[in-house]
Amino acid sequence: MTTAATPAVGEQDIAAFRTLHARVGDAVETALRGKRPVIDLVLTALFAGGHVLLEDVPGTGKTTLARAVATALGGVSRRVQFTPDLLPSDVTGTSVYDPQSGAVRFRPGPVFANVVLADEINRAAAKTQSALLEVMEERTVTVDGVGHPVPDPFLVVATQNPIDLDGTYRLPEAQLDRFALRTAIGYPERDHELDVLRPGSGAGVVAGVPTATDPRRVAELTRRLTAVHVADPILSYITDLGAATRADPRLRLGASTRGLRSLVRCAQVRAAAAGRHFVVPSDVQALAVPVLAHRLVPTREALLAGTTTEDVLSEVVESVEVPRPTP
Repeated sequence: MTTAATPAVGEQDIAAFRTLHARVGDAVETALRGKRPVIDLVLTALFAGGHVLLEDVPGTGKTTLARAVATALGGVSRRVQFTPDLLPSDVTGTSVYDPQSGAVRFRPGPVFANVVLADEINRAAAKTQSALLEVMEERTVTVDGVGHPVPDPFLVVATQNPIDLDGTYRLPEAQLDRFALRTAIGYPERDHELDVLRPGSGAGVVAGVPTATDPRRVAELTRRLTAVHVADPILSYITDLGAATRADPRLRLGASTRGLRSLVRCAQVRAAAAGRHFVVPSDVQALAVPVLAHRLVPTREALLAGTTTEDVLSEVVESVEVPRPTP
């Protein structure tokens, strides 16, 4: 059986998406001031059909960001505080007996939302973290052999604190590879922090975030953006970047094929947000670190030398030949 090809994306589609992308970003920025690059990255992951890992200290606005995105989309948001005693069923849901009807019914967990904030995900045991593996990839929760689809769009925003590591578990590579990109919010600049501290300011108030679109429109555009043109030289460039990470002696684990596919999808969204129906090398270069760095594993020698995966990836991007336009 053959599947219908995704129709080519037109100039009107790109213009509509660019307007919508800017409107959603403006809405989220009413609650999270001065962090437009981070907001744009989260929206890139959303429209690419991926998920986001925020690695930052407490109090920088991670919860505000997730709730503001859900409000701007007109969708539902849920927050799950990951702890060592959290069970997989606390995340995905479970089957319960209904004494009135005598039937066993599925009770959905907090993962059934458009935006799910997995707060301090590295504080839960591996069996609980693994509960997210299926739903992040397949968009389905299987309980007692029955699959239950989650809402569309579906975005997981997971956070972890890089400072306080007591009582935490390292995220396995299989789970890190499920995140389309990793980023950090960071502290605001002085003027924006003054605005946040000013009494009566709307900063951090999610209730004031306007609804800029609806989940149905977001899901439709996410499917449409898969048709943004990616030329073969760009695909070869991305392949060469992945091969260079796998051959780098400072890395035990290079970029996966899933990671390179995420880079293609995110580059398509970035191109459309810029008003283009085709991807250019600068799209790939701008997204290479947030999309690929968390998927790489450095060697022990590289760690002792203070070399980070971001450093290695930046050097790889500079060393790999960039495709040039042909006349």
